[in-house]
Amino acid sequence: MSTPETSRYVRIRVELVLEIGDEEAVTGAALQSLADDTGLPDAERAHAERAVTEDTAEALAHLVDPFDLVGGVPGVELRQASWSSEQVDYDPDSPEWDLDEDDDDENDPEDDEMTVG
Repeated sequence: MSTPETSRYVRIRVELVLEIGDEEAVTGAALQSLADDTGLPDAERAHAERAVTEDTAEALAHLVDPFDLVGGVPGVELRQASWSSEQVDYDPDSPEWDLDEDDDDENDPEDDEMTVG
């Protein structure tokens, strides 16, 4: 696949549903991570501390880093990343949570999008 038409950029979409069993542990870990970040300006730290204290999903988003997912992959340099979190109602039996639903439409043009950072 090293033809000139092949893009060097690949977009990977990952969707995770996590069950939080201990909100205090997640919030505490996020606050500790903020405290350990010595390069973070005070105003930004205060804002982040409020956010992770008020919303466990924010705390989790602060702890999950897309850079960690690909940092050890040889030959790859992460050019752009974005992620978000939200609290959701989860029903594993609902068709809405069928993670394989996109596999049915292999020619979906949206799946072919490439991101250039």
